[in-house]
Amino acid sequence: MKQLCLFRAKKITFFALLFCIACKQTVKLDEQDYATRWAEMTLFITKNTPANSPTYASRCLGYIGLTMYESVVHSNPKYVSMNGQLDSLSSLPLLEKGVKYDWILSLNAAQAEILRSIYQQTSDQNKAKIDSLEQVLEASRIVEIQDTSIIARSKKYGRQVAQQIFAWSKTDGGHRGYLKNFDKKMVHPNRLGAWKPPLYGQSFSHFPLHPHWGENRTFLSINHRVEAPRPIPFDSLPQSAYYQQFLAVYRQNKALSQANKEAAIWWGDDPDETFTPPGHSYYLATLVIKKRKPSLITCAETYAKVGMGVADAFTNCWKWKYQFFTERPNTFIPQYIDKHWESFWPDPPFPAFPSGHAIQAATTATILADLYGEKFEFTDNAHVGRKPDELRKVDFKARHFTSFWQVAEETAKSRFYGGIHTPQDNEAGLSKGKEIAKNINHLQWHQ
Repeated sequence: MKQLCLFRAKKITFFALLFCIACKQTVKLDEQDYATRWAEMTLFITKNTPANSPTYASRCLGYIGLTMYESVVHSNPKYVSMNGQLDSLSSLPLLEKGVKYDWILSLNAAQAEILRSIYQQTSDQNKAKIDSLEQVLEASRIVEIQDTSIIARSKKYGRQVAQQIFAWSKTDGGHRGYLKNFDKKMVHPNRLGAWKPPLYGQSFSHFPLHPHWGENRTFLSINHRVEAPRPIPFDSLPQSAYYQQFLAVYRQNKALSQANKEAAIWWGDDPDETFTPPGHSYYLATLVIKKRKPSLITCAETYAKVGMGVADAFTNCWKWKYQFFTERPNTFIPQYIDKHWESFWPDPPFPAFPSGHAIQAATTATILADLYGEKFEFTDNAHVGRKPDELRKVDFKARHFTSFWQVAEETAKSRFYGGIHTPQDNEAGLSKGKEIAKNINHLQWHQ
């Protein structure tokens, strides 16, 4: 499956740049292109690195986005570094006084360095692609710069920023988290309504994914202190609020329209086949940047906010998932409603409440709306060209939206359509995602 993804990735246009190395040509790029080329490379590596997971990918995007921002923040006196504003981050490198920097070269060197470091487990072939993109973008830029000292200084600064942020990342509790995806010694709570390994699941493992991820450091201290949502207590009586949650899933899955099915598979973002749900958010940020074409510093701000937002969203979500350890419909419905029922989409290997899809989508929507306005029309083509889902008889069709919150709501509903989340899972995720995003937005980004 991974090798197939590598071949499909040839369709990504930015890899055409790599041919310029062989023919010693350069490509004229706008400043936004340098940011989006690295975002596209980030998603390629995310998609094509084994043992990845939504949790680990969200963390990577947080550090990669922050590195982009810090590598160019001093290009504009109206912008403020995150140094001293994020939890335990206080040692980023200082600029040399009275000398010039080229901020595109700084960004280029920083992105290459952090991507190689944060995804150190990726293949040598993928590392070569990172190196090649760095060389191509550098060649495109240096034709406009005569002073070799500016070139060397800018690249050195970008690398130092990335190295310091990577060193800081190693202390958050999630470093090399792909080596400990499942804890085989974990004792599952034995109570009514507790999560159980699914018979119809996405994973071969009967152990839940990253049960200790919620113990990791968040980017913002305040996000670590966000109050937990409260799930409805277990009750098997048909008139109870708990029972009605699962009955709603059951009825919806019995009446799925083709449009419902298309939404369900579009937002699945299985990490074995795609760039994961947080990667989809990073992809949406790229769509927005390509359409709006903001300044380089605004591009970097966008990726930093979205990256750190989805990272903190997943850390909190996983903390609450294992705090409450709630079951999914595939456990409750066969036992209390219909013993022959199966969900449209297979269960992921972790507890239900709250929804990870909903919380990270709401975080992203709230951040992008703050930057670009809530009303924003665009088309999501992320999965166009994939082979149809033969099992479910559904094609991957582009999604058109007129607002960011519309994306968040459809992402959440897609898990309801899939039969793997109840309404309360989604409602809690959407609400807490907004809260986490607002904390990101309220950092001092500008003077």
